[in-house]
Amino acid sequence: MKRQNGFTLIELVVVIVILGILAVTAAPKFLNLQDDARASSLQGLKGAIDGAAGITYGKAAIQGVESVSSATKTSDNIEIIYGYPTATSAGIGAAVTGLAEDWKEVTGLTVADKTSISYSYKSNADNATTCIVTYIQADASDVASTIVTSGAGCNPSTKSNN
Repeated sequence: MKRQNGFTLIELVVVIVILGILAVTAAPKFLNLQDDARASSLQGLKGAIDGAAGITYGKAAIQGVESVSSATKTSDNIEIIYGYPTATSAGIGAAVTGLAEDWKEVTGLTVADKTSISYSYKSNADNATTCIVTYIQADASDVASTIVTSGAGCNPSTKSNN
């Protein structure tokens, strides 16, 4: 009887299944999907804050309070200054729906001596210097603005505990 060389169909299927399992477990490490997703969610939060600030300014202009230089409550119970939400939980925190539930406020950060409030992922907020979104309150010379700071520390699994 002649002996055949090569793989059987079962052996071939087993090898393909093993390669598939390895590819599924290794691909996210090489594709860096988590960091991209985190950066995208920061940009999403920035968009939500900018949108809420713009809508609030529009409503303040309709009410005629867009130039008030002290903190004032709108009819929507949002604290504003110069027509934009203040950098507090009663201001931008009230203007953005779900902000306090999905994000954590980062304390101890300042931006060029401006009144600001920063948010980060709940798991990253304790020592956050990257992966933050900072809302800067409007003042007499500037409108409100939002800054996104991202970097290598955006992935909590690679965050150092310094």
